[in-house]
Amino acid sequence: MDYIKVPMDIEKKSFEIIGSEMGESSFSKEELLIVKRVIHTTADFEYKDLIYIREGSIDKAKELLKKGITIYTDTNMALSGINKKALEQLGCKVICYVNKEETFKLAKEKGITRSMAAVETALEEGVEFFVFGNAPTALFKLKELTEGGIGKAAFIIGAPVGFVGASESKEEIEKMNLPMITIRGRKGGSGVAASIVNALLYMITKR
Repeated sequence: MDYIKVPMDIEKKSFEIIGSEMGESSFSKEELLIVKRVIHTTADFEYKDLIYIREGSIDKAKELLKKGITIYTDTNMALSGINKKALEQLGCKVICYVNKEETFKLAKEKGITRSMAAVETALEEGVEFFVFGNAPTALFKLKELTEGGIGKAAFIIGAPVGFVGASESKEEIEKMNLPMITIRGRKGGSGVAASIVNALLYMITKR
């Protein structure tokens, strides 16, 4: 039985298929790299109509990544999906703050979700790059804290998935005057969020 066995060849062929089936689009070259990687992750072409990339956001994300920053993510799944070799090349690291002991204590003290407490902890530690794939409450909390003058979020990937608050949280975050990439509506997820980070990483690292 003849089939493609080399991982990079499989990816290359997948992207060729995605490109041919997408047809013409108004995305820039770098925007298209993000859109195609999300579709590659999900096999869902609807994402080309759901993804929102604010002007200047890709450049801002690359600028931050080149500084060797810490990336916040709301789930271990998103953390696992982000390419560690690419992070290492840039001196970056990714942390799921939900697992930190101080986050657990803060959530218990305030009677809030651990995801909300995790955002608060991350902002207090100076994190600027935020990646959400699951928790709408965390996205709402980021908006609330940032507008209250706590922390300095500089770039957001907002891709919570679900039926309660997911769509609304992304609508709210888009009201902020910050560089961001979001997935509008109910769709999204940790895999989608990680794929967006990877697309950005691959723009500035060697594979």
